[in-house]
Amino acid sequence: MKELEPTPPPIVRNQHEAIRELFTRNVVPSYGRFELVLSHGAGSYLFDVSGRRYLDLGSGIAVCCLGHAHPAITTALVEQSQKLIHVSNLYFTEPQGRLAAELVKRIGPGKCFFANSGAEANEGLFKLARKFGHDEGRYEVLTAVNSFHGRTLGGIAATGQDKVKKGFEPIMTGFRHIPFNDLAAARAAISPATAAIMIEGVQGEGGVTPATAEYLLGLRALCDEKKLLLLMDGIQCGHYRTGKFQSFQRILEGVPGGENFLPDGLSMAKSLGGGFPIGAFWIREPYADLLGPGTHGSTFGGTPLACAVALKVLEVIEAEKLDANARKLGEWLQHELDRLAREYPAVVKRSRGLGFMLGLELAEKIPAFAGSDKTAALQFVNRLHAVGVMTVPAGTQIVRLLPPLNLKPQEAGEGIAKIEEVVKDLAGAR
Repeated sequence: MKELEPTPPPIVRNQHEAIRELFTRNVVPSYGRFELVLSHGAGSYLFDVSGRRYLDLGSGIAVCCLGHAHPAITTALVEQSQKLIHVSNLYFTEPQGRLAAELVKRIGPGKCFFANSGAEANEGLFKLARKFGHDEGRYEVLTAVNSFHGRTLGGIAATGQDKVKKGFEPIMTGFRHIPFNDLAAARAAISPATAAIMIEGVQGEGGVTPATAEYLLGLRALCDEKKLLLLMDGIQCGHYRTGKFQSFQRILEGVPGGENFLPDGLSMAKSLGGGFPIGAFWIREPYADLLGPGTHGSTFGGTPLACAVALKVLEVIEAEKLDANARKLGEWLQHELDRLAREYPAVVKRSRGLGFMLGLELAEKIPAFAGSDKTAALQFVNRLHAVGVMTVPAGTQIVRLLPPLNLKPQEAGEGIAKIEEVVKDLAGAR
């Protein structure tokens, strides 16, 4: 009998189209995805299914702080999974207690609650504000214009961007938006219902805009005066991305009075797990016990597995001094982006940000982009994909660089060279 050659599986014939078809048929289309199908990563690089390599200067939107496939994370996952993965928060486990202690040590006296994501962490802070003001009938949280605090109903209500609210009206009450870096506007907005003010140390989705030292210190004094909680969303700008553990620590470095600054609550996620899902929020004394038994919970929050990975991430960052790397190499990257702005003003307007949280602001009305209805940021990011670099858009004109904390100098140089290649091409296009 003639032997028939087995038919190769469809995914081998055309992996890119086969995987896209799986998404089209089975995945809710809630994301605007780039036309890339990724298969694996190593260090600061990602590879698509055709084997093409990309320098990843986006890190999964500031998540993969040790890059991809880091052996320390793999080891932590394997070792902890052989001991205990999950038991629920009805019991005590050592990894969660140790991780809380490490976070408290890096922030200040207080306590931590663990969740699964940044949106969940922020929801915990919203509940803290309501619990804090409940007996006096205060529940309102003031947040900043252009802020981003997640995509839950509470998160979109808190977010100071109208585009995330469309289609989900009526919006949850209890949030109002004030101009960022405007202390007078914050004071004027306080009402008898106000319980807290919540800001990002560096607005990420809103365009990579850092808070000023004067604004942070002024908000702290204002909240003390008006008996309000000062809450900070450190989800994207935290975990050493600016060169310090939290962005407020970097912004206030060397500023008189800055050494005593602490918010009353702080949310964390993204880089906390280096790619493994985990979120957390820290609450300052004397408010750390406001959320007592029965007031808040999470089935999967703070599992031994997630906490073991987060502890290992902290260990690697500290051992390899990656905070200093983010600061030093980040300053070099920003210097180079500023050079591009000087040399190609028709394409690049300026840079902004701190450490490894940088924004490249594009010039208005770039001729090569005029024929498309896509934003300048999206078109620029797509052109970077074509030369093998991944970045993240923010709004219509900002391209974010959020590289892994262990980015190497030669990789940074490669990234700048590729960015300049795209900029130069755009500058010459008419």
